[in-house]
Amino acid sequence: MPPFSLPAAAGPWPRAILIDLAGVLHVGNQAIPGAVEALGRLRATGIPLRFLTNTTRSPRSALVRLLQGLGFDIQPEELRTAVQATCQLVKDQGLHPYYLVHPDIREEVGPDGEEPDAVVLGDAGSYFSFDAMNKAFRLIMAGHPFIAMARNRYFQEADGLTLDLGGFVAALECGAGVAAEVAGKPAALFFLSPLRELGVPPGEAVLIGDDWRDDVLGAQSLGIPGILVKTGKYRPGDETRMSPAPAKVVADFPGAVDYLLSLMQVKA
Repeated sequence: MPPFSLPAAAGPWPRAILIDLAGVLHVGNQAIPGAVEALGRLRATGIPLRFLTNTTRSPRSALVRLLQGLGFDIQPEELRTAVQATCQLVKDQGLHPYYLVHPDIREEVGPDGEEPDAVVLGDAGSYFSFDAMNKAFRLIMAGHPFIAMARNRYFQEADGLTLDLGGFVAALECGAGVAAEVAGKPAALFFLSPLRELGVPPGEAVLIGDDWRDDVLGAQSLGIPGILVKTGKYRPGDETRMSPAPAKVVADFPGAVDYLLSLMQVKA
Protein backbone atom coordinates (compact mmCIF):
# COMPACT_ATOMS: atom_id res chain seq x y z
CA MET A 1 0.00 0.00 0.00
CA PRO A 2 1.33 3.48 -0.83
CA PRO A 3 2.22 5.70 2.12
CA PHE A 4 0.22 8.73 3.17
CA SER A 5 1.39 11.66 1.06
CA LEU A 6 3.35 14.42 2.74
CA PRO A 7 2.35 18.01 1.89
CA ALA A 8 4.03 19.47 -1.17
CA ALA A 9 3.83 23.09 0.00
CA ALA A 10 7.10 25.02 -0.06
CA GLY A 11 6.52 26.67 3.31
CA PRO A 12 7.86 25.47 6.66
CA TRP A 13 6.70 21.96 7.59
CA PRO A 14 5.71 20.74 10.03
CA ARG A 15 4.29 23.66 12.01
CA ALA A 16 3.29 21.43 14.94
CA ILE A 17 4.25 17.95 16.13
CA LEU A 18 1.92 15.64 18.07
CA ILE A 19 3.74 12.96 20.08
CA ASP A 20 2.36 9.88 21.82
CA LEU A 21 3.94 8.99 25.17
CA ALA A 22 3.89 5.33 26.24
CA GLY A 23 5.78 3.18 23.77
CA VAL A 24 7.24 6.21 21.99
CA LEU A 25 9.12 8.16 24.66
CA HIS A 26 9.07 5.55 27.40
CA VAL A 27 8.01 2.02 28.37
CA GLY A 28 6.95 1.88 31.99
CA ASN A 29 9.54 3.69 34.08
CA GLN A 30 12.28 3.53 31.43
CA ALA A 31 12.93 6.05 28.67
CA ILE A 32 13.30 4.69 25.14
CA PRO A 33 17.07 4.76 24.41
CA GLY A 34 18.04 8.11 22.90
CA ALA A 35 14.56 9.60 23.29
CA VAL A 36 15.49 12.29 25.83
CA GLU A 37 18.27 13.64 23.62
CA ALA A 38 16.08 13.37 20.51
CA LEU A 39 13.33 15.42 22.14
CA GLY A 40 15.94 18.06 22.95
CA ARG A 41 16.92 18.22 19.27
CA LEU A 42 13.27 18.61 18.32
CA ARG A 43 12.85 21.38 20.91
CA ALA A 44 15.75 23.26 19.34
CA THR A 45 13.73 23.71 16.12
CA GLY A 46 11.22 25.92 17.94
CA ILE A 47 8.30 23.95 16.49
CA PRO A 48 5.39 23.68 18.97
CA LEU A 49 5.06 20.21 20.50
CA ARG A 50 1.96 18.63 22.01
CA PHE A 51 1.93 15.30 23.79
CA LEU A 52 -1.15 13.07 23.53
CA THR A 53 -1.80 9.99 25.65
CA ASN A 54 -4.59 7.45 26.12
CA THR A 55 -3.09 6.34 29.44
CA THR A 56 -6.01 6.28 31.89
CA ARG A 57 -4.51 4.68 35.00
CA SER A 58 -2.45 7.70 36.05
CA PRO A 59 -3.46 11.34 36.62
CA ARG A 60 -1.96 14.03 34.42
CA SER A 61 0.24 15.35 37.24
CA ALA A 62 1.78 11.90 37.80
CA LEU A 63 2.53 11.51 34.09
CA VAL A 64 4.31 14.86 34.03
CA ARG A 65 6.36 13.91 37.11
CA LEU A 66 7.30 10.56 35.56
CA LEU A 67 8.41 12.08 32.27
CA GLN A 68 10.31 14.94 33.84
CA GLY A 69 11.95 12.46 36.21
CA LEU A 70 13.16 10.48 33.19
CA GLY A 71 14.76 13.66 31.86
CA PHE A 72 12.16 14.75 29.29
CA ASP A 73 11.58 18.47 28.77
CA ILE A 74 7.77 18.38 28.94
CA GLN A 75 5.55 21.03 30.50
CA PRO A 76 2.08 20.30 31.95
CA GLU A 77 0.31 22.64 29.54
CA GLU A 78 1.70 20.65 26.58
CA LEU A 79 0.12 17.37 27.69
CA ARG A 80 -3.38 16.31 26.66
CA THR A 81 -4.74 13.13 28.23
CA ALA A 82 -7.77 10.96 27.56
CA VAL A 83 -8.83 11.51 31.18
CA GLN A 84 -8.73 15.27 30.66
CA ALA A 85 -10.76 14.96 27.44
CA THR A 86 -13.31 12.75 29.21
CA CYS A 87 -13.78 15.26 32.03
CA GLN A 88 -14.43 17.99 29.47
CA LEU A 89 -16.93 15.79 27.63
CA VAL A 90 -18.78 14.98 30.87
CA LYS A 91 -18.89 18.68 31.77
CA ASP A 92 -20.09 19.73 28.32
CA GLN A 93 -22.92 17.18 28.43
CA GLY A 94 -23.88 17.96 32.03
CA LEU A 95 -23.55 14.33 33.11
CA HIS A 96 -23.18 12.74 36.56
CA PRO A 97 -21.60 9.39 35.72
CA TYR A 98 -20.78 6.14 37.36
CA TYR A 99 -17.01 5.98 36.90
CA LEU A 100 -15.49 2.54 36.45
CA VAL A 101 -11.89 3.75 36.64
CA HIS A 102 -8.58 3.18 38.39
CA PRO A 103 -8.48 4.66 41.92
CA ASP A 104 -5.40 6.71 41.01
CA ILE A 105 -7.45 9.00 38.74
CA ARG A 106 -10.43 9.37 41.08
CA GLU A 107 -9.27 12.79 42.27
CA GLU A 108 -9.15 13.97 38.66
CA VAL A 109 -12.61 12.71 37.62
CA GLY A 110 -14.42 13.32 40.90
CA PRO A 111 -17.00 11.18 42.73
CA ASP A 112 -19.72 9.08 41.15
CA GLY A 113 -23.07 10.77 40.65
CA GLU A 114 -25.55 10.11 43.46
CA GLU A 115 -28.00 8.95 40.81
CA PRO A 116 -25.71 8.13 37.87
CA ASP A 117 -27.01 9.19 34.47
CA ALA A 118 -24.06 7.90 32.42
CA VAL A 119 -21.22 5.38 32.47
CA VAL A 120 -17.57 6.35 32.07
CA LEU A 121 -15.09 3.53 31.55
CA GLY A 122 -11.35 3.89 32.06
CA ASP A 123 -8.54 1.37 32.45
CA ALA A 124 -9.28 0.12 35.95
CA GLY A 125 -6.61 -2.58 35.67
CA SER A 126 -6.87 -5.08 38.52
CA TYR A 127 -9.87 -3.15 39.88
CA PHE A 128 -12.14 -4.47 37.13
CA SER A 129 -14.67 -6.94 38.53
CA PHE A 130 -17.84 -8.66 37.38
CA ASP A 131 -19.96 -6.63 39.81
CA ALA A 132 -18.51 -3.33 38.58
CA MET A 133 -18.94 -4.28 34.92
CA ASN A 134 -22.48 -5.50 35.56
CA LYS A 135 -23.39 -2.23 37.26
CA ALA A 136 -22.13 -0.37 34.21
CA PHE A 137 -24.02 -2.77 31.92
CA ARG A 138 -27.31 -2.18 33.75
CA LEU A 139 -26.96 1.59 33.55
CA ILE A 140 -26.24 1.41 29.82
CA MET A 141 -29.19 -0.93 29.30
CA ALA A 142 -31.36 1.65 31.07
CA GLY A 143 -30.53 4.04 28.23
CA HIS A 144 -27.78 6.11 29.83
CA PRO A 145 -24.82 7.37 27.74
CA PHE A 146 -21.70 5.21 27.59
CA ILE A 147 -18.36 7.06 27.39
CA ALA A 148 -15.05 5.25 27.01
CA MET A 149 -11.92 7.19 27.86
CA ALA A 150 -10.18 5.21 25.09
CA ARG A 151 -10.41 1.82 23.41
CA ASN A 152 -6.78 0.73 23.02
CA ARG A 153 -6.42 -3.04 22.87
CA TYR A 154 -3.10 -3.44 24.68
CA PHE A 155 0.06 -1.61 25.73
CA GLN A 156 3.68 -2.50 26.38
CA GLU A 157 5.00 -2.82 29.92
CA ALA A 158 8.50 -3.74 31.02
CA ASP A 159 7.55 -7.43 31.38
CA GLY A 160 5.42 -7.73 28.21
CA LEU A 161 2.11 -6.75 26.62
CA THR A 162 -0.80 -5.90 28.92
CA LEU A 163 -4.52 -5.94 28.16
CA ASP A 164 -5.84 -2.39 27.87
CA LEU A 165 -9.27 -0.82 28.08
CA GLY A 166 -10.55 -1.81 24.63
CA GLY A 167 -11.56 -5.37 25.55
CA PHE A 168 -13.72 -4.13 28.43
CA VAL A 169 -15.30 -1.47 26.21
CA ALA A 170 -16.07 -4.16 23.63
CA ALA A 171 -17.64 -6.41 26.28
CA LEU A 172 -20.11 -3.71 27.33
CA GLU A 173 -20.80 -2.73 23.73
CA CYS A 174 -21.54 -6.36 22.89
CA GLY A 175 -23.68 -6.97 25.95
CA ALA A 176 -25.71 -3.77 25.72
CA GLY A 177 -25.79 -3.53 21.92
CA VAL A 178 -24.53 0.06 21.85
CA ALA A 179 -21.41 1.89 20.70
CA ALA A 180 -19.38 3.84 23.23
CA GLU A 181 -18.48 7.46 22.66
CA VAL A 182 -14.67 7.59 22.79
CA ALA A 183 -13.04 10.65 24.36
CA GLY A 184 -9.35 9.93 23.65
CA LYS A 185 -7.58 8.75 20.52
CA PRO A 186 -8.75 8.11 17.82
CA ALA A 187 -11.56 10.62 18.43
CA ALA A 188 -11.17 13.50 15.97
CA LEU A 189 -11.48 16.22 18.61
CA PHE A 190 -8.61 14.73 20.61
CA PHE A 191 -6.23 15.29 17.70
CA LEU A 192 -7.72 18.53 16.42
CA SER A 193 -8.13 20.49 19.68
CA PRO A 194 -4.40 21.11 20.26
CA LEU A 195 -3.94 22.04 16.60
CA ARG A 196 -6.80 24.54 16.77
CA GLU A 197 -5.24 26.08 19.88
CA LEU A 198 -2.01 26.50 17.90
CA GLY A 199 -3.78 27.70 14.75
CA VAL A 200 -2.24 24.89 12.69
CA PRO A 201 -4.24 23.04 9.98
CA PRO A 202 -4.07 19.20 10.09
CA GLY A 203 -1.95 18.94 6.95
CA GLU A 204 0.70 21.20 8.46
CA ALA A 205 1.20 18.97 11.51
CA VAL A 206 2.61 15.49 11.98
CA LEU A 207 2.03 12.76 14.58
CA ILE A 208 4.51 10.24 16.00
CA GLY A 209 3.00 7.10 17.55
CA ASP A 210 3.45 3.36 18.17
CA ASP A 211 -0.19 2.34 17.63
CA TRP A 212 -1.03 1.88 13.94
CA ARG A 213 -4.78 2.14 14.58
CA ASP A 214 -5.43 4.67 17.34
CA ASP A 215 -2.38 6.87 16.68
CA VAL A 216 -1.41 6.79 13.01
CA LEU A 217 -4.63 5.75 11.28
CA GLY A 218 -6.64 8.07 13.53
CA ALA A 219 -4.40 11.01 12.66
CA GLN A 220 -4.19 10.28 8.95
CA SER A 221 -7.99 9.98 8.68
CA LEU A 222 -8.01 13.68 9.59
CA GLY A 223 -5.25 14.64 7.16
CA ILE A 224 -2.41 14.57 9.71
CA PRO A 225 0.60 12.58 8.40
CA GLY A 226 1.61 9.84 10.82
CA ILE A 227 5.03 8.40 11.65
CA LEU A 228 4.89 4.86 13.08
CA VAL A 229 7.69 3.83 15.42
CA LYS A 230 8.68 0.18 15.91
CA THR A 231 8.78 0.39 19.70
CA GLY A 232 6.17 -0.03 22.43
CA LYS A 233 3.10 -1.91 21.25
CA TYR A 234 4.26 -2.09 17.62
CA ARG A 235 4.01 -5.61 16.19
CA PRO A 236 5.76 -6.72 12.97
CA GLY A 237 3.60 -5.93 9.96
CA ASP A 238 1.45 -3.29 11.69
CA GLU A 239 2.22 -0.84 8.89
CA THR A 240 0.53 -3.20 6.39
CA ARG A 241 -2.74 -3.28 8.33
CA MET A 242 -3.78 0.23 7.34
CA SER A 243 -4.46 2.09 4.11
CA PRO A 244 -2.91 4.39 3.21
CA ALA A 245 0.24 3.18 4.92
CA PRO A 246 1.96 5.46 7.46
CA ALA A 247 3.70 8.48 5.97
CA LYS A 248 6.90 6.99 7.40
CA VAL A 249 7.92 3.95 9.44
CA VAL A 250 11.03 4.27 11.61
CA ALA A 251 12.83 2.23 14.23
CA ASP A 252 12.16 4.54 17.16
CA PHE A 253 11.59 8.11 18.32
CA PRO A 254 15.19 9.22 17.62
CA GLY A 255 14.71 7.87 14.09
CA ALA A 256 11.50 9.89 13.73
CA VAL A 257 13.33 13.04 14.81
CA ASP A 258 16.18 12.34 12.37
CA TYR A 259 13.62 11.97 9.58
CA LEU A 260 11.80 15.20 10.42
CA LEU A 261 15.04 17.17 10.72
CA SER A 262 16.14 15.89 7.32
CA LEU A 263 12.87 17.08 5.77
CA MET A 264 13.27 20.51 7.37
CA GLN A 265 16.73 20.86 5.82
CA VAL A 266 15.36 19.97 2.38
CA LYS A 267 12.61 22.58 2.66
CA ALA A 268 14.94 25.26 4.04
